[in-house]
Amino acid sequence: MAELEFRDVTKEYDDGTVAVDNLNLQIKDGEFVVFVGPSGCGKTTSLRMAAGLEEITSGDVLIDAEVVNHLTPKERDIAMVFQNYALYPHMTVGENMGFALRLAHVDKPSIASRVKAAANTLGLGDLLKRKPRELSGGQRQRVAMGRAIVRNPKAFLMDEPLSNLDAKLRGQMRAEIARLQDELGTTTLYVTHDQVEAMTMGDRVAVMRLGQLQQYDVPDGLYSAPVNLFVASFIGSPPMNLCVAHVERRDDDHVVRCGSNELTLAPAALEKYPKLADYAGRDVAVGIRPESFFRSDPSPNGEQRFRADVNLVERLGAEALVHVSTDATPVVTEEIADVFEDTEAFEDLRKQQTSGMNMVCRADPRELPQRHEVIEVPVATGELHFFDLDTGHALR
Repeated sequence: MAELEFRDVTKEYDDGTVAVDNLNLQIKDGEFVVFVGPSGCGKTTSLRMAAGLEEITSGDVLIDAEVVNHLTPKERDIAMVFQNYALYPHMTVGENMGFALRLAHVDKPSIASRVKAAANTLGLGDLLKRKPRELSGGQRQRVAMGRAIVRNPKAFLMDEPLSNLDAKLRGQMRAEIARLQDELGTTTLYVTHDQVEAMTMGDRVAVMRLGQLQQYDVPDGLYSAPVNLFVASFIGSPPMNLCVAHVERRDDDHVVRCGSNELTLAPAALEKYPKLADYAGRDVAVGIRPESFFRSDPSPNGEQRFRADVNLVERLGAEALVHVSTDATPVVTEEIADVFEDTEAFEDLRKQQTSGMNMVCRADPRELPQRHEVIEVPVATGELHFFDLDTGHALR
């Protein structure tokens, strides 16, 4: 096991493209850290620099407080698991898992023992004599994991290892990898574009955008206290509803106006976002998580309600999602644009600036409104989030 650190690490390509910009981040011994972000954000480049597969333009990568920039991948004592399983088709499962040990001139009895132990841990004990073509996608991914485990490395580096699997199998393998890492206690850096994967697996999560680290925190910290509009809109499924709001001071209260809806803020909102008091008479971005709708607010201001038209009700069993339209204006900034890898979806959001905004609310499936009904939705104003429209920064 090992500590892994990025210290002022930058990667700039010959054409001037800066893939990673001054990355500073420390992964503790035995910690499972996930890098997440949209395509092109620098997460895989960061992992490749840690592995020694990508040259560092400036800064240092350290393993156990030792600078390893000059070391080859082999000398860094790390093991990688890729999106592509990269199994040798002519070798059996056991031979694939033990191949690296054979190259390292480990004796045959030790190889057999370590392969058997890893295979049993991964549920591959009965498959050691099979060839990769005889395995399912999930089994092949387990073999790739086993090939890394038998080496007993200082750290695992995993680059989108589950993206080739279907949704159901991906969920099963997420749990499997998390259990395995907890059991082995090996320091792990895991790269994914799937924020659900990041939030469910990581001890801590590093959110990347345009080569820069946006926030590095425990999953709950990212969700409950996003530092900017990008993190707020990227983390959460369904995502946070972000609309433009005008802030007003009325006696001892602060009121935010979103279109024709006015919400008197609970004291908890100002405690969490104290800079909001300086924005009276100005517009801000207000974020409302789907679960903050249909919630009674026990604050001294009493229950606040948001008027909306019901477009669609999704019954999902234990919960339901209510899609509504309002006359609020959505937040459309560069940070929000970077979240959308689907340009059509972002254009739909842009059009809502003039036509009214669609929002998603989480609701109790036992008490649902009807489609096309006009409703007044309770809002827990103490759970709202506030951001500067120009900088995108949270008003903390």
